[in-house]
Amino acid sequence: MKTPANGKSRILLVDDHAVLRSGMRHLIEAEPDMEVVGEGDDGAAVAGLVEQLRPDIVVLDLSMPEVGGAEAVRRLKAAGAACKVLVLTVQEDRSYVRELLEAGALGYMLKRAAAEELIQAIRAIAAGSVYIDSRLANKLISSLVEKEPPAGTLREKLTGREEQALRSIAEGFSIKEIAGLMDISVKTVETYKARAMEKLGLRSRVDIVRVARQQGWLGKLDPR
Repeated sequence: MKTPANGKSRILLVDDHAVLRSGMRHLIEAEPDMEVVGEGDDGAAVAGLVEQLRPDIVVLDLSMPEVGGAEAVRRLKAAGAACKVLVLTVQEDRSYVRELLEAGALGYMLKRAAAEELIQAIRAIAAGSVYIDSRLANKLISSLVEKEPPAGTLREKLTGREEQALRSIAEGFSIKEIAGLMDISVKTVETYKARAMEKLGLRSRVDIVRVARQQGWLGKLDPR
């Protein structure tokens, strides 16, 4: 993600609990490198708010009226939104983590976590890392590692451009952003993605993140 002109990450808060939003705003705006640019209380309004406010990061509640967090993330990614998404929830089932990663989120944090963890999570995904709540990280890593392809085979199967496209997807970039970074068309990025996934036997973004983790592209999967 490009550094904003004022050096601060622009953050949009979306949660149907006004008290929680107020608390998060207070925490975030106490940090010198962050600012809250807007708030929302409905998943259905997320895409419009993102288009209007252009946030770098969306902190999004998983369970909301009308449109839940997972569907909101899918809509953002389908629209080519450049923002990164951190999901907040009370759900501790790792299947939810996998669903959100597949949808396009980069962070998954439990609402009962300590307040300072919110700041850590925002900084982690702002830097392009995947952030998983410590209560779930070990279980998730184990489930991903179980299905890893043999190490050392990826470079033998992919072209440099296919690898670059796959790596960028794992880092949370949209197809439109990747096209700009690689100076190619959106259609060409889609072709590289499809070829790479076919060669490696991948079916979803969760699988792409799994391979990226195994190859060391994402660094440490931050469980803090």
